[in-house]
Amino acid sequence: MFYNVLKAKDIVDLEDGKLQRKVLMEKGDSCLSAIAIKKDEIIDTHTSVCDAAVYVLEGEIEIHFDAEKFTVEKGDLLMFKKDDQHKVLAKKDSKFLLIKI
Repeated sequence: MFYNVLKAKDIVDLEDGKLQRKVLMEKGDSCLSAIAIKKDEIIDTHTSVCDAAVYVLEGEIEIHFDAEKFTVEKGDLLMFKKDDQHKVLAKKDSKFLLIKI
């Protein structure tokens, strides 16, 4: 996979109508993943063992932290610290990159 040019939005798709995740790179707890999620689908509350960033390739998602929520749209980047409890709600069919470092 290294030294390949990839079309990020084409790495995962929504063909099965449910969450799709593909790990592109991984070393220890750090990883780069591509995720596709259907409108109104939820990724339940969880934490990350690493600091993380979400970059939206297509669509729109909401990321909820305790009492605060952020809308992240195509081209937006949201960064957050490890151990922050959060959940993800897809406002539209969406694709995003998840970077854990």
